[in-house]
Amino acid sequence: MVNTKRTKLSEIASLITKGYTPTSLGFDYQDTGINFLKIECFKEDGSFIPSKVSHISEECNTKLRRSQLKEGDILFSIAGAVGRVSIVTKDMLPANTNQALSIIRIDRDNIHLPFIKLVLTSPIIKKQLEKKKQGAAQLIVSLKDIGDLEIPLPSFSRQIELSDKFNAVHSIIDHRKRQLEMLDTLIKARFAEMFGKPEIDPMNWNTVNIADVAAGKISNGFFAKRDEYCDDGNIKVLGVTNIVNRMYSYTDNLPRANGTAADIEKYSVKYGDMLFCRSSLVAEGIGKASVVHQNTPANVLFECHVIRLPLNLSKCVPEFMQVLSTTDFFRKQIISQSKTATITTISHDGLLKTKIILPPMKLQKEFLTFVKQVDKTKAEVQKALDEAQLLFDSLMQEYFG
Repeated sequence: MVNTKRTKLSEIASLITKGYTPTSLGFDYQDTGINFLKIECFKEDGSFIPSKVSHISEECNTKLRRSQLKEGDILFSIAGAVGRVSIVTKDMLPANTNQALSIIRIDRDNIHLPFIKLVLTSPIIKKQLEKKKQGAAQLIVSLKDIGDLEIPLPSFSRQIELSDKFNAVHSIIDHRKRQLEMLDTLIKARFAEMFGKPEIDPMNWNTVNIADVAAGKISNGFFAKRDEYCDDGNIKVLGVTNIVNRMYSYTDNLPRANGTAADIEKYSVKYGDMLFCRSSLVAEGIGKASVVHQNTPANVLFECHVIRLPLNLSKCVPEFMQVLSTTDFFRKQIISQSKTATITTISHDGLLKTKIILPPMKLQKEFLTFVKQVDKTKAEVQKALDEAQLLFDSLMQEYFG
C-alpha cells in the first residue's frame, strides 16, 4: 500500500454541483451542437465513447453554466453505475453534463490527474463508498460524500511513477480487448457474407417470428434477495451483465445462492437456451442476448432480470441466432416493442413476435464451424486478457488495498 498520509479530496479540488437534464429546463436534444456527456458516454474503465454523445444548443449550455466542462475536469458518476471515472480531454469540448456525473476540478499544483483517476477507481475508494450505503439497497452519493473521500497523495514524482506502472498493464488489457473485438467483427463479417443484411434480405430467406424456433415456454428467471447470496451456495446465478454483449453467457466466477431442487429443475440453463436482457436503464441495453455454451456446468441458473427462450435445435443454430440478434434488423424491432417508464423493459410477447430470417440448417451449421474456429483463438486471447487483468487487480490491492 502507498504509505502516505491521506488527504480529503475537497482539500485539493473544487466539487462542482451536479447538472440538470436539458428537458427539465424545456430544451430538447439536437443532432449537433454542444456535447452533452452522460454515464453511457464512458466505458467502465472511463474511456470515452463519442458515438454515445448527445448534443444541446448554445442557449441550453449557457443556462447550464455551472456544469460547463473544462479540460482536465474529472467526472465521477454518483448515480446508476456509481464510481465510473473519466478525465475530460480537449477533444470532448465544448461540453456539459447532467446530474449523474459530479465534476471534480483540481485546484492545487503538483497533482498528476491520471494518478487521481487511478486512486478514484481503487479499493481504497470503493471501501469508503460502501460505507456510505448505510443499509440502503442502492448506493446514493452526494457531492459532500465525494469531497470527504480520503486519498493517498505521495510526491508528484511518485504519482507519475505509479500512474505509468498501472498504465503499462492497462495498455496490455486494452490491446487484448481490441483483439477480442476484432474477432467478434470477423464473425459478424462472415455472417453478413453468408446471409446478407436481414433488413434487405437479398437472398430471400424464409422469414418467421422468433416464436417459431422456440422449443418450449419462454420464461423469466430465478429470484433471490440480496442477503440470500453466499459464497458456499449450491447454485450459480447468471445475471444481465453475464449475458449482454457476448456470444456465450459468461459463467466464470458467478455469484452463488441456495436453490431448491425445484429451482434447479426450473431455471438451470443448457446449450440451446438463448438468454435476453429483460430490463435496462437505457433502451440500447434491452433485449441484448447471448447463448449458453455447450460446456456450461450444472446448477447454473438464470436470474429474474433475464428472459430465457429455449431454441429448437432442429430449426436453428444458437450461434447463428445470437449474431442475428445483434443486427440492426433485430435490434430495431426489439427497441420498438419495448416499454419505458423508470426503466426500459420488454415483455415475452414483444420478444416472441420479433421477425427473424431462417436460412437452411446446412448453412447455419457451416457458420457454426467458422464460429468454433474463431472461438479457439478467442479463448487464447481471453486467457491472456484474464492474466493481465489479474496482474492489474493484484497491483491495485498491493498499492491501494
